Amino acid sequence: MSSSPSYRVAVVQAAPVFMDRAATVDKCIGLIADAAANGARVIAFPENFIPGYPWFFWLGSPAWAMQYMLQYHEQALVLDSPDYKRLEQAAADHGIFVCVGFTERSNGSLYMAQAFIDDQGQTLSTRRKLKPTVAERMVFGEGDGSDIQVHETDIGRLGGLCCWEHIQPLTKFAMYSKHEQVHVAAWPGFSLYTDVTPAIGGTVNNAVSRTYAVEGQCFVLAPCGMVSEDVIELLCHSDEARNLLKVGGGFARIYGPDGADLAPALPPDQEGLLYADINLDAVTLAKVAADPVGHYSRSDVTRLLFNSESRRPVADKGTSASSDAFELADEPETN
Repeated sequence: MSSSPSYRVAVVQAAPVFMDRAATVDKCIGLIADAAANGARVIAFPENFIPGYPWFFWLGSPAWAMQYMLQYHEQALVLDSPDYKRLEQAAADHGIFVCVGFTERSNGSLYMAQAFIDDQGQTLSTRRKLKPTVAERMVFGEGDGSDIQVHETDIGRLGGLCCWEHIQPLTKFAMYSKHEQVHVAAWPGFSLYTDVTPAIGGTVNNAVSRTYAVEGQCFVLAPCGMVSEDVIELLCHSDEARNLLKVGGGFARIYGPDGADLAPALPPDQEGLLYADINLDAVTLAKVAADPVGHYSRSDVTRLLFNSESRRPVADKGTSASSDAFELADEPETN
C-alpha cells in the first residue's frame, strides 16, 4: 500500500506585465489563487517572470539596450520588500507552495533568481542562476554552490533550476545527488531567434526538461514565459528586430520521472495553467531502474567534486570559510 503523497501540481504559461513589478505580482497572486482553487498544492512560475525577461539585450548593441536598464533595474524585486511579502502572503492565504522566478535586485546588482515559498507563506530559500547565458551576462551576476538547493517538504523533495542550467551536466548531477523528487525547470519563453537556431527553441528545450526528468527520476514542472504584443511594440523598432523576437513562445510542460508528458499542452500564444495529478511512488519505481547517484553510478570511473559553499563577495569578518564544503556527490549526505 502506497504511503507516498498524491497531489495536483500547476505550471504557468503566461506573459508578465513587462517591466511593471507591482502589476506582475498582482498577476502572480491571481494565478496562485486560480491554481489553489483547482486543487493544486504547488504552482511553478517561469524564469524572471517578475518583472519580465530582459529581451532587449538580445536585440541590439549593449549601448542601445542600456536605454531600458534603468527602468528594468528599478522594477526588479527586492527580497523581503512589500511586493515580495505579498507573494508570501498569497502562498499562505491559499495554502499552496509557490516557486517563482524573478529578477532579484541586491543594491547595485541584478541576479536571475528563484524563490521557494511553502504553503504557510514561509520562504524556504531563494537561489541565483549559477551562470547567466550569453547576453544575460551583460545584465546579471552569478550564483554559487550554495544555490544548488533541494528542500524537504510535505510534498516531497523540491528543487529547481533556470533555463540552460539544464544543459550543464555537472550542475544537474549535483542536483541529482540531493535526491530531488519534484523539480521546477523555469524557462523565459521560446519566441526569440526562432529563425536563427533551434537551440533556444521550444522543441529542443522541452527535450532538455524531459531528459532531466528521466535522468534524475523526478517530476519536472516546466513553466514557460511568453512575449506579449506590448513587448514587441516597446522593443522592436525595426523589421530585423521583429524577425528576432515574436509574440507567443509558450511551451509549458509537465513530465513524469519516466518521461511521460502529463498535461495537454496549450497553444504557444495562449496563456493559462497546466495541471497534473502526481504520486511520488513513480519516483521510487523509476529509481529502481536507474538511480544515477546510487546503484546506477560508477564512482570508480567518474565522480563529482561539489563545492556547496557560499562565495558571495562580502562576508562577515567573523565568518570562517568551511573546509568541509566539498562533497563527493555519489557519497551519502552527512547533514
